[in-house]
Amino acid sequence: MKQRTIAKEFSISGKGLHTGLHIDATFKPAEVNTGYVFKRIDLEGEPIIEAIAENVVETKRGTVIASRTNKDIRVSTIEHALAALYAAGIDNCLIEVNAPELPILDGSAIVWAEKIEEVGFVEQEADKEFYVVKQRIKVVDPETGSSLIVLPDDDFSIDVMIEFNSPVLTNQFASLDNLSKFKDEIAASRTFVFVREVMPLLQLNLIKGGDLDNAIVIYDTPMEQADLDKLADLMQVQHKDASELGYINNKPLAHNNEPARHKLLDVLGDLALIGRPLRGRIIATRPGHTLNTQLSKKIRQALRKQNVQAPIYDPNVAPIYDVNEIRKKLPHRYPMLLVDKVIDMTPDYIVGVKNVSGNEPFFQGHFPEEPVMPGVLQVEAMAQVGGLLVLSTVDEPERYSTYFMKIDNVKFRQKVVPGDTLVFHISYMSPIRRGCAVMKGYAFVGEKIVSEAEFMAQIIKNK
Repeated sequence: MKQRTIAKEFSISGKGLHTGLHIDATFKPAEVNTGYVFKRIDLEGEPIIEAIAENVVETKRGTVIASRTNKDIRVSTIEHALAALYAAGIDNCLIEVNAPELPILDGSAIVWAEKIEEVGFVEQEADKEFYVVKQRIKVVDPETGSSLIVLPDDDFSIDVMIEFNSPVLTNQFASLDNLSKFKDEIAASRTFVFVREVMPLLQLNLIKGGDLDNAIVIYDTPMEQADLDKLADLMQVQHKDASELGYINNKPLAHNNEPARHKLLDVLGDLALIGRPLRGRIIATRPGHTLNTQLSKKIRQALRKQNVQAPIYDPNVAPIYDVNEIRKKLPHRYPMLLVDKVIDMTPDYIVGVKNVSGNEPFFQGHFPEEPVMPGVLQVEAMAQVGGLLVLSTVDEPERYSTYFMKIDNVKFRQKVVPGDTLVFHISYMSPIRRGCAVMKGYAFVGEKIVSEAEFMAQIIKNK
């Protein structure tokens, strides 16, 4: 899959939930590997803020990100727009905004989702990079018992459960089994707040732009009519009967479980801060922005340690090429044939496997008492896998050979010993030109990179 950006720019205006300001936000196409970035065009120098988990500075009533160099340069209430971009498969987008937050609109993501669908997307040259969940990940808030559990799965899905000590909003459940359903099933779900929370928020100088049109307001604790009227006047909304508990909005609920669906929306928006789409199943119990962003930070931390994930290797799946097919395409023979099978291949990359046996001839001298696979042979094995990728572009590949022309940026990170299974991922760094291919190779044992290299090879027809 290729990375995507929006096909053309669009703008949306509205008031800010916390500032009450009139805000303009313009979404623009962005180059590959840009990710989601915000530009504060109202500030001197128009500073850029990357929408990544490390830049989250606050999560009280929304997700707030700030510049790494100046924490006073920030943007808040970003989760609804990011959820819409994430669900639409948009990888790269520049968002220009003239205020410290995005407009709240109706408190949901539907306007963003509709605009993104309206302008469409374009595919870009670079491959889309997923974060593939390979083992259980869990984050927990010990004080509240809230938790997020991420499990391996072939695609993305999410289940959300919420619980409140409220006679109006108790337990609710929402799920999404495919991101293509986001706009129809989740996007229109509005944020919600309890009447008992409104006064403290106002006292914190928040929700200046809050009203009954941009949030579900839940009245679940009886108040004196005079107190409720005073609160209504502060929010500049119509007076309500203090004896009637329930949802006091003018607009009816979009779904019976709209609050749970909105919490699901928030999880998606905060997951966008990982910087790449996630492939796995999420089970969220009483999620909130603090816990959501904690999960994103944990995954980002793993990515910083190793930016490239190991390919998925299932020995039960039949290979694309077995060793007999490989012998038909490569001229190498014992003891220099260093790839046993190919398990995945596209026009842009290839994945090969080498099972390292204790009977390898090089272990006799490297070293007798402590057998270690020579690094130069790891690079040779990478090149052979890369050669299979290059030869797949020509007719009658058995009539061609590939030869090294250059090797750069070679790194060896860990020993390879008998019993290891090497999994190689080789991809093009640039298109093939004049019979020359520039490739990047990684060798993995398990989930760890053991070596990597960049190399150039030339395709030459055999005499």
